[in-house]
Amino acid sequence: MTRRYTLTGSDRQPYPSATKGTLGGHRAGRIYGRLDCPSALRAIARGGYVANRVFFAEEETARAAGFRPCAVCLPERYAAWRAE
Repeated sequence: MTRRYTLTGSDRQPYPSATKGTLGGHRAGRIYGRLDCPSALRAIARGGYVANRVFFAEEETARAAGFRPCAVCLPERYAAWRAE
């Protein structure tokens, strides 16, 4: 049996995928970052983050959906985003 994942597309709509996402995000904050982001993991441990958690296949999709890079786990990408 193939495991199914739910990813978010550039239109911010969920879609099923056989492949796990490479990035996690927070729908309400419109932030994306690495799956092992210390800031996201702390928020998940507190319990308030999970209801708004989304996953993306790649960075281009996250950016197209209007999400910005995380300043904690993607500082170089965040700095470039700020400079735009």
